Amino acid sequence: MVGSAAVSAAAPGGVRSVIESGAVGDGTTLNTVALQKAIDTCSAEGGGTVTFPAGRYLTGTIQLKDRVTLHLDPGAVILGSTHAADYRNADPFIDGVGQEMGYALIVTVDARQVAIEGAGAIDGQGAALKAAQEKYTIRPFLVRWVRCTNVTVKDVSLVNSGAWTMHFFQCKNVAAERLTIRSLGLANNDGIDTDSCEGVRIRDCDINTGDDAICLKATSPLPCRDVTVTGCKLQTRCNAIKLGTESIGDFEHIRVSDCQIRDTLLSGIALNSVDGALLHDVLLSDITMDGITVPISMRLGARLKTFRAGDQPKPPGVLRDITIKNVYATRAQRIGMLINGIPGHPVENLVLENIDLALTGGGTAEDAQLQLPEKESAYPEWNMFGKVLPAYGLYLRHVRGVTFKNVRTSVAAPDARPEKIFIDVEGVSPADQAISTASPAASSPQPSR
Repeated sequence: MVGSAAVSAAAPGGVRSVIESGAVGDGTTLNTVALQKAIDTCSAEGGGTVTFPAGRYLTGTIQLKDRVTLHLDPGAVILGSTHAADYRNADPFIDGVGQEMGYALIVTVDARQVAIEGAGAIDGQGAALKAAQEKYTIRPFLVRWVRCTNVTVKDVSLVNSGAWTMHFFQCKNVAAERLTIRSLGLANNDGIDTDSCEGVRIRDCDINTGDDAICLKATSPLPCRDVTVTGCKLQTRCNAIKLGTESIGDFEHIRVSDCQIRDTLLSGIALNSVDGALLHDVLLSDITMDGITVPISMRLGARLKTFRAGDQPKPPGVLRDITIKNVYATRAQRIGMLINGIPGHPVENLVLENIDLALTGGGTAEDAQLQLPEKESAYPEWNMFGKVLPAYGLYLRHVRGVTFKNVRTSVAAPDARPEKIFIDVEGVSPADQAISTASPAASSPQPSR
């Protein structure tokens, strides 16, 4: 059993139980004041570990401070209040659909050497909080980190958030490891959001969410840089791995590998620059998918929103230097790859290698006649163009420079749509645009690794 004694041996500072500060783990006593007292005292004494013994600790917003680790013993639950008045917004901003966001159950602002760990859980009771409001305007994230350095979150379960489950904003040196996230039942319940951060490692997480599972954003002009995602299992009603829902800052040196994606209603991989970002130097590799609506989607657009007071709109950005390799998808539904720039602003320099996309098929001759609108300023999702697409394998429009190496599509049922449609596409290698296509009866072996 992991308890205070074990923590004391490993903690860099002292160990303080929340019970010592008056917290009651009965699930009904509001512990906001007692929990904050334990955190403040620990930080003031030079830092250390605040432990939560087994129990259910009801609370509103609490703020983690410098050099403090929250350790949740097995059976310990930090339980979010269902009263909106118990929450506060330490750093307001407007999200990609225009909602004011930033409330959180646990928030950390301008802190160093902070962590949450242990075998316990954090439960936001999001559905109950929503039901208690006539209009759902107070939508707290479960855990939020703002301008923090040296952050670790590991081993805990994060469940039932009122909005995004965990949000890192302008943080440096972040590790999120072995997390279990279950955040279903509400809209806009992302799993992990990395926003204008640098030096982020996300590994071995198991995520099932109502919105994007892992989403890299830039709601500020600072870049999202040096991010690694590896070894994760992802299931979602939206996108599994998404870059650029909000994209005023740049994205660079992003690495995603060895992930398993299943039962995803939007895209398995979605790469977007729509608010002026330079999105480049991105490598995604060794990814399996099953039950995906669209395995790979890319969009360079011109929505050009800002998200915080004082930020200035930018001109259309750049989406280039992307490599996707060793991707195997089964039961894909709408199309294998959907890649769109806009007139005068093409997607550039793509390498697509060892990709095998098995689709359900069933498209009609009528579907094949569709002409997709440009929708330059629309919110970026594959279905921004409509729920029916005119090709089953690849649709590329406004693209400059794309290399295909062992890319294969197949359909399980006859499909009257063409395998590929290229519009305003230049610099294709091989020059004949050869993509191998299997018949409905053909098998779909995995690509070589």
